[in-house]
Amino acid sequence: MAKNHYKGNLSGAVDHDTFFTRKHIHDKDIASHLERIHHEFEGGFHFLQKYPKSVTIFGSSMLPLDSEPCKTAEALSGAIVRDLKYAVITGGGPGIMEACSKGAKEAGGQAVGLNISLPHEHGANSYTTDHMKFAYFFSRKTMLTFAAEAYIFFPGGFGTFDELFSILTLIQTGKIPYVPIILFGSAFWNPIIENLNELMLNEYKTIEPGDFDLCKISDSIDDTIDIIRKAPVSEWWRIIN
Repeated sequence: MAKNHYKGNLSGAVDHDTFFTRKHIHDKDIASHLERIHHEFEGGFHFLQKYPKSVTIFGSSMLPLDSEPCKTAEALSGAIVRDLKYAVITGGGPGIMEACSKGAKEAGGQAVGLNISLPHEHGANSYTTDHMKFAYFFSRKTMLTFAAEAYIFFPGGFGTFDELFSILTLIQTGKIPYVPIILFGSAFWNPIIENLNELMLNEYKTIEPGDFDLCKISDSIDDTIDIIRKAPVSEWWRIIN
């Protein structure tokens, strides 16, 4: 049986001073939470203005730094800052995120962390050169997926897949132009994409042929750097509707 990593109260009780819940809406007590949400979006956009060229990298927080995916993520992040001079943006936590921050910082580049308060993650990893902390997942995810030159996904869990499908949806529906999406690690990604294609395309017809062509699966740091180098600097955010 899979280990449950949830650290909260399984009874369903929540801390009404910390989380925005339906009770606040029914009690018409929403002003303070709306203010916090506005602050996170405003602060996040101002924060990202400092990094006009960037690559956002996603992946598991649970993988140890000496694992093969983390070693590769560290090497790739180092190559991004050395060869392209782009900032490397991650969720700022442990695992793949820490490996990317380490690679970028030790290569003399910008290792940017957009971290969030979680029961099992309390702050940015020690390799970030700059970071911002969020209370709300949705505002943090907006900043992680906003106007990067490419998105790279290493093996991960629910959060990684949430972010992947959010970006795929934006591109598939035409809300943003195509931006390179690189799934790094064929041993992890190939069976997932093959199974999803079989189920969603061939059996249930819930996606169009070629939808998963929006992603490129890679095991090569050199090929990934070449994809990013050829991608235009993102300006789609100027016309987003």
